[in-house]
Amino acid sequence: MFDSSKSNFTTHTSTQDTKVLASSYLCLKLKLAIDMASLHNLFVVVSILSLLAFSSNAQLSPNFYARTCPNLQTIVRSAMRQAIAREARLGASILRLFFHDCFVNGCDASILLDDTATFTGEKNAAPNRNSARGFEVIDTIKTNVEAACNATVSCADILALATRDGIVLLGGPSWTVPLGRRDARTASQSAANSQIPSPFSDLTTLTSMFAAKGLNARELTVLSGGHTIGQAQCQFFRNRIYNETNIEPNFAATRRANCPASGGNTNLAPLDTLTPTRFDNNYYVDLVNRRGLLHSDQVLFNGGSQDALVRTYSGNSAAFFRDFAAAMVKMGNISPLTGSNGEIRRNCRVVN
Repeated sequence: MFDSSKSNFTTHTSTQDTKVLASSYLCLKLKLAIDMASLHNLFVVVSILSLLAFSSNAQLSPNFYARTCPNLQTIVRSAMRQAIAREARLGASILRLFFHDCFVNGCDASILLDDTATFTGEKNAAPNRNSARGFEVIDTIKTNVEAACNATVSCADILALATRDGIVLLGGPSWTVPLGRRDARTASQSAANSQIPSPFSDLTTLTSMFAAKGLNARELTVLSGGHTIGQAQCQFFRNRIYNETNIEPNFAATRRANCPASGGNTNLAPLDTLTPTRFDNNYYVDLVNRRGLLHSDQVLFNGGSQDALVRTYSGNSAAFFRDFAAAMVKMGNISPLTGSNGEIRRNCRVVN
């Protein structure tokens, strides 16, 4: 009896254990299924977010106007060729417009908007007032583009293309320009006043301001190489040539001849002493020789973190050209308006 009872007890216990194990197994499978479903849902969400992020970036494409305005790049290049032939400095002026545009709420052509009685643009912000120029060139290109492709191409994209072409026409590198930007309906004078780096900035400030736009110190140094073309007003380099010590004496004396201690604020001097109308690496040669015109130029070679890179570019134009082209593409991707955001302006100076 005892043995029989023991046998029955064992059998009964085994059955219970089996049920418990089966139940546990089912619970585990259910939990695993739930976890897998959650993981799948998470994957789907992450994938969608990644796709959206990619799509946002992917909306800029070199072929954006391939069907809607196939002759766009030829039209822009032709107008820029005429402009540069008339005045080589315009290549630098257009480059400066693009830089000042991208640093204020992204590359959205807000810098091209005129002030009106009811609208305050960026043209009269301190960094642009009486110094930003080249607007008429963009107007001409826009007129020609509108004649070929009405209400299709943004002013922001025209500015990006004109910038590239101006540099190429002055002997600089070329690059493929991603397209598909749209034009802002707004502008910000206050942002232009606070977000565009000053010619009096030190290296720490410059590095921080570029970092705020997603550009690193190396890109700061290579984009500053755009100063291999163009000119600056006396008011922006007076303190450097009269009061700073990290400056080559003969260079300072030469610049003082056309930039008095007082007055002559708008008198011009070339940013590159050697080849001011040719895009090359002589800007960096000047820096190594302490002939940087602006304070914000010479800080790139003054015993700091960028000295080695400046020296590299001064002796290697191919490296400068390669890095400059890549940095221009990156700068041109700062916060573009795409899709249904913004508009395609009919006239670059006014919102539709």
